[in-house]
Amino acid sequence: MALDYRKCAQEIVDHIGGRDNVAQAAHCATRLRLVIKDNSKVDKTYLDNVEGVKGMFESNGQLQLIIGTGTVNKVYDEFLSITGMTAATKDDVKAAAAARQPLWKRLLKPIGDVFVPILPAIVASGLMMGLVEALAKIPGLGFAGSDWFAFLDMVANTAFAYLPVIVAISAARVFGGNIFLGAVIGLLMIHSSLTNGWNASQGYDVWYLFGHIEIFPNYALGQINQLGYQGHVIPVILSVFCMSKIEKWFHDHVPEMLDLFITPLCTVMITALLTFMIIGPIFSGLETVVLHAAEMLVHNPLGAMVMGAIYPATVVMGLHHMYNVIEAGMLGSVGLNTWMPIASAANFAQFGACLAVGIKTRSQKTKSIAVPSALSASLGITEPAIFGVNMRFFKPFAAGMAGGAVGALVGALMGLGATAYGVTGLPGYLTVNKPLLYTVMLAISGGIAFVLTWFLFKEEQPAAAAKPEEKKEEKEETFVGETVIRCEAGTIAAPVKGQFVKQEDIPDETFAQGILGAGLGIQPEEGVVYAPFDGTISSVAESKHAIGISGAGDMELLIHVGVDTVAMNGDGFEPLVSEGDSVKLGQPILRFSREKIKAAGHPDLVVVLLTNSDDYTNVEVR
Repeated sequence: MALDYRKCAQEIVDHIGGRDNVAQAAHCATRLRLVIKDNSKVDKTYLDNVEGVKGMFESNGQLQLIIGTGTVNKVYDEFLSITGMTAATKDDVKAAAAARQPLWKRLLKPIGDVFVPILPAIVASGLMMGLVEALAKIPGLGFAGSDWFAFLDMVANTAFAYLPVIVAISAARVFGGNIFLGAVIGLLMIHSSLTNGWNASQGYDVWYLFGHIEIFPNYALGQINQLGYQGHVIPVILSVFCMSKIEKWFHDHVPEMLDLFITPLCTVMITALLTFMIIGPIFSGLETVVLHAAEMLVHNPLGAMVMGAIYPATVVMGLHHMYNVIEAGMLGSVGLNTWMPIASAANFAQFGACLAVGIKTRSQKTKSIAVPSALSASLGITEPAIFGVNMRFFKPFAAGMAGGAVGALVGALMGLGATAYGVTGLPGYLTVNKPLLYTVMLAISGGIAFVLTWFLFKEEQPAAAAKPEEKKEEKEETFVGETVIRCEAGTIAAPVKGQFVKQEDIPDETFAQGILGAGLGIQPEEGVVYAPFDGTISSVAESKHAIGISGAGDMELLIHVGVDTVAMNGDGFEPLVSEGDSVKLGQPILRFSREKIKAAGHPDLVVVLLTNSDDYTNVEVR
């Protein structure tokens, strides 16, 4: 029996608290996305049993009702008719949902959004950096003076040496700015005309653009410190945020015929002045305050405990490289670096928290990020773990701060120190004065963070759904035209050639758990999708990565290319059909670029789902 779209929409409205409880509403290829004002008014138990609703979960401030391709748009139209609301885009819903989140989440979210896409580069560099430093410290190996060391050290340091550029490009994408203008801002902040930011303690020159007109003590109007921002995060993100807003303003106000010339020129010039006159100096002043506070605190156990707790926060602000000044001063005055155990305790605690997330999470995507990021953190490079995992979920980050505080206190009480600086975590064994006690400290800091994270961290999971019926033994490889799904209504052929992937192994919980229906994944060998049966195109996703097809016996099929590829906004996808078109078995319906999908950091797996599989009594998936 066909679904009564009006009845389904009315039941949804009645049990989410009515029209007045909805801030925004939109839909994607399969889901009705709602931003709810008061979650206490939502009857989730009833909604989960509404005819036509195949699943329900909350994500990023949105209530998402899974309805299915070819059906959700019809239910959405009825929803708008009943509520009197106007249609909204997914971006509108995301913006509304973000606005309703707590302030701390709104402040932290952009940092996570900026760092998630660049994690592969940071993880690779972090792991290599830790290994190269460890090999260089082995006595008698002679690796530190070899050409191999020089080459690998260059490769390992590249992502961190030019981190502002990578961050700037990613931030421009997040804030909607031109990524190439963002790259220019990032390059400006580490230009070779500036003193390297890691050598700031050795002094730097100053440009006075408007003479020596002093407006504050030791600061003149138009003063620009010739100081780079290597290793920094916050000033880069703030600068690119300003750049994106300035660029948008010019796009809105400059005549189109002059836009190409005026907008980029004025955007870069104004952003450069803001960066070097305001954003940079303020952050530099913050650095000075943090460093002086660190110097005072580190000389007693309670102070060490405080620094062990706040050290990860200074990593977020990009201040941690400046601690080398403190370490160098300690080695020069007393011959023992007591800062190193504090940093090691803090870093190893973030490792423990990240590892707990990696082990506990059921998301293959989160696991694939958390486990290598934890390994990097154990070697003393914590940016991947902090930005990519712990801060995204926040509770692991807080647990890491707690573990770092206790570990640093223990390390100070045990009199731990190092004979060098710049090395923490496991490579720290090469320089620490008491290796056995160092092991105890790492175990305490990492262990506390791991246990706290294990009990505090609870990831959002889609609502549980019945799993598809037991499948027959499938072939290893699937060919275009070969039957892969069979039900009473007919057969569904493979839309692409490639390796068969069981549904439960698809790296997306919604697909894997059968919430959208029974199906399979295919690891494609080429970038063309073919019609799996004679039917009608019921939907083409706005982001072009998914197509819905209806066929004989009311079969509703979803072909979804890639995992999380909605974030690519259509780049790399070329639909060859439109909604309402009739297609024949084997007809090309979509081209896609596997290279672009992989470059964007997404699996290129093609997911094939019979979204109304619950309507049939016997669904077989090969």
